[in-house]
Amino acid sequence: MNRRQLLAALPTAALAGTLAYHTYETMQPNTISYEYNPKLPIIKEGWRGNALVGNQFVMQPLTLPKSFADILKWQLSPNPQKAEKKAENFKLQTEANPDIFTSKEDCLVWLGHSSFLIRLNGITLLTDPVYSPIPLTKQLNLPPFQAKAIRNIDYLLISHDHRDHFDEATIATILANNPQAEVLMPLRMENLLRSTYTQAKFQMAGWYQTFAIKDSALEITYLPAKHWCRRGLTDVNQILWGSFMINTPKSSPRGAYTIYFAADTGYHTHFAEIATMFPHIDIALMPVGAYKPPFIMQEVHTNPYEAVQGFHDLKAKTFIPMHYGTFDLSDEPAGEPPKILTTLHQEGKLNGLLKMPYLGEVVKV
Repeated sequence: MNRRQLLAALPTAALAGTLAYHTYETMQPNTISYEYNPKLPIIKEGWRGNALVGNQFVMQPLTLPKSFADILKWQLSPNPQKAEKKAENFKLQTEANPDIFTSKEDCLVWLGHSSFLIRLNGITLLTDPVYSPIPLTKQLNLPPFQAKAIRNIDYLLISHDHRDHFDEATIATILANNPQAEVLMPLRMENLLRSTYTQAKFQMAGWYQTFAIKDSALEITYLPAKHWCRRGLTDVNQILWGSFMINTPKSSPRGAYTIYFAADTGYHTHFAEIATMFPHIDIALMPVGAYKPPFIMQEVHTNPYEAVQGFHDLKAKTFIPMHYGTFDLSDEPAGEPPKILTTLHQEGKLNGLLKMPYLGEVVKV
């Protein structure tokens, strides 16, 4: 039974328990609070912290999850690309070279969806690892490695709590096999992480805060994204979401180098703002999948055209796509994003280099 069939079989009343939301504009000033980690520096002048309305993080313009009525409408409506998706047999080329976990060479390796192994100045990072199936979601391509194979990770970067970015089984296995690893994550994720792996070492940051990295050869800053959070029915936006900037300072052994991990996001002004704070971005890891139908997806996911515009706003040098080809999360065919990107690049509409690595490919940086 697929997701559309499952939802069609559920009583409508079971989907009607939509939470009541207030818009940011209607809140009285005394209902708005601000939160940040006082132990970490803030890089944006005048930033008070992330805004909370009641117990929910908010941003302007307000981004809220779609109602169950909207989701039901989507799942029960015909997909105009259904036949195209069914006929497509899109597969990502995969290479599983375990040497990436013992090498000291600076590199970047796509491990599927939004997960990358990134090594700069010999420090190894892992972003949003999800190497297990997601319930009720078709997996289109298997990761090049299972969680038990992941070794020698220094920092685990988690952008937000959605199940295609935070997978309990994957994270628990990785942390058990990498006791030295520290988790860098957003505000209020502590309870979720502790319930996943009780012995986890971690830091939590709000937007525009730089984590405390023990080695001065690397800087990691948590930055905005236009998205939202939820794992259950009553925890909407109670954990923050965001993106990461990873950079080596000029004084480091390799000199200045910057990688931006956009995580999950809709198109917004934060790309241009980030460019003013980090004017020399070498690589932008940009999400390009899960964008149809637009009335459901556009506020929180960029399509390839919007991702390219965000890349231009960032003024980055190299575009590397992610968030496609691994899980079937939306209505577009899995092979559509790379086709669009290739066309844009061939037509000279992408102002920079386009690199589309296959799964497990070692990209030297």
